[in-house]
Amino acid sequence: MTLTPTRPSDTYSPLYFLAALGAGGLTVTFFMWLMFWIPHPGQPVPVFEDITAAFATGSLAVQAMIAVALAGIAGFAALNIKSLVWNLRRYAAWKRSDAFEKFARTNAQSQVLALPLALAMTVNVAFILGMVFVPGLWSVVEYLFPLAMLAFLGIGALAFRLYGGFIGRVLTEGGFNCAANNNFGQILPAFAFAMVGVGLAAPAALSTVPAISGLGIVLSTFFLVTAVVIAGLALILGIRSMMENGANPETAPTLMILIPLITVLGILGLRQGHGLHEHFGAAAAPGDALSLLSVYVSVQVLFGMFGLLILARQGYARRFLFGAENSPGSYALVCPGVGFAVMVHFFVNRGLVDAGLITQFGPMFWAVTAVALAAQAAMIWLVLHLNRRHFGAPKSPEAVPAE
Repeated sequence: MTLTPTRPSDTYSPLYFLAALGAGGLTVTFFMWLMFWIPHPGQPVPVFEDITAAFATGSLAVQAMIAVALAGIAGFAALNIKSLVWNLRRYAAWKRSDAFEKFARTNAQSQVLALPLALAMTVNVAFILGMVFVPGLWSVVEYLFPLAMLAFLGIGALAFRLYGGFIGRVLTEGGFNCAANNNFGQILPAFAFAMVGVGLAAPAALSTVPAISGLGIVLSTFFLVTAVVIAGLALILGIRSMMENGANPETAPTLMILIPLITVLGILGLRQGHGLHEHFGAAAAPGDALSLLSVYVSVQVLFGMFGLLILARQGYARRFLFGAENSPGSYALVCPGVGFAVMVHFFVNRGLVDAGLITQFGPMFWAVTAVALAAQAAMIWLVLHLNRRHFGAPKSPEAVPAE
């Protein structure tokens, strides 16, 4: 009998897909720098040629920014893919275990939607890698959009199959424990459908072919509606249970899941709006974007205050981030920080700057952007800290028989 040390990740949970999701989200935060800080005439997103031109002609500060952004994109994209592969292997083995059979009869069964959520994020990461590091990609991008849409539709079909297994069971057999639903964990499926939707909305915004753009608008709208309906019902059920039973300390990070959900749905809407403007004459004024983005940020701040209040009252950080207890649900803390950072970038650039309230790269621009950068830095630390805590060698391992 061989003895091996234990790590938290040795006891598998599908919530570990959130580790891949967090790394992918941080990839997006670095892409925001290139998206809004360097010129990219001719297309709505920066590509390899725009980045190299900005590096060649930019100041030392611009060159440093580009270098850090590219390093961040490459590093966290690699971490995203590595984590996704690890999860897929462990998930396949875990599905054949007795632990999965027990898991599949509980409220937590819906956590399997973290799988399509992570897959959809990785497809988005792959697109970022292509735009940033592949020369000439934009010349063939119209051929890639149909392939990307097929990939997202495949992931969406997987998400429906997994969610159908959960909702079909509880609505035909019963057994949903309302008392144990004292969190917002049931919003996770909505997050997965929204991530598929935002991927389908990319061709809506970027394609020059009206048919592709229109198809992207229609398909992404379906997933948007699906996400909103599920999130709305789960929000009501979760609040009802928490008011009666109090919030579950271990799953308290889910109380802020609406923050990244709002970001994903907000970007989905912006992408659709761009496509409608370019191809279908539905022009919007800069003030419309400012108003909408202000609502998004307000909802995020509100739920952030709510979630942080409960986390502080329950001593979550002391227990699960720095104490003796561990929970894979801790990775759910990364998503709100990343989502908020990305939304602030859009609020500043597509809201305040486009509406003429502040000047791009002026003092107020950097003052508000600093909020996004602070959130990004905090989430980088949190991802690295959680990875060491859950996947690194334990400081005081307990020997257990190896399988």
